[in-house]
Amino acid sequence: MSILLLAGLGNPGREYASTRHNLGWVAIDALARKHGLAWRAEPSFEAEIARWDISPGNTRWLAKPLTFMNESGRSVASLARFYKIPPPQIAAVHDDLSFDLGRSKVSVGGSAAGHNGVASLIEHLGEDFARFRLGVGPKEPPGMDMKDFVLGRFSPEQLAIIDQKLDHYVAGLELLLVSGPDPAMNRINRKEAS
Repeated sequence: MSILLLAGLGNPGREYASTRHNLGWVAIDALARKHGLAWRAEPSFEAEIARWDISPGNTRWLAKPLTFMNESGRSVASLARFYKIPPPQIAAVHDDLSFDLGRSKVSVGGSAAGHNGVASLIEHLGEDFARFRLGVGPKEPPGMDMKDFVLGRFSPEQLAIIDQKLDHYVAGLELLLVSGPDPAMNRINRKEAS
């Protein structure tokens, strides 16, 4: 089953632009750029959305909730209701502390694992949506509160890693959108494991 709605999780505002918590936005912006998609503000959904017509009658929606991370689910659920998209055809792109920067994984269901944006999606949609998880670890940042760590900025060296990995992230998102979670899990998770 293909994914019809892809939501990049992040926080609005310039002060959050290059923080670890906004890596989902970085990835979804790169996908939109590659395909020449235009973002437009949709106040009724509290989001910026972009429409991608892959082929005639074959539309995908990209969204960046503008609610702040902790309320992402409210925005995504309103979009899903409007476009009549069930949770199994929704995917979230988000940062994940449980593995290192540059790695990515696809999963379906499960807990929020301490991620407030994912927790909000679960609250509004249930657990059945897909997740495109972008590593920002280490899981135990040295001498730092986890909240401070995810809201911290990437170093120039880390930005260089993201730059190198951006095409890989975009290819993974395309696979997820076109083919669905199972083929994406098979290819991306196996590749990351090797």
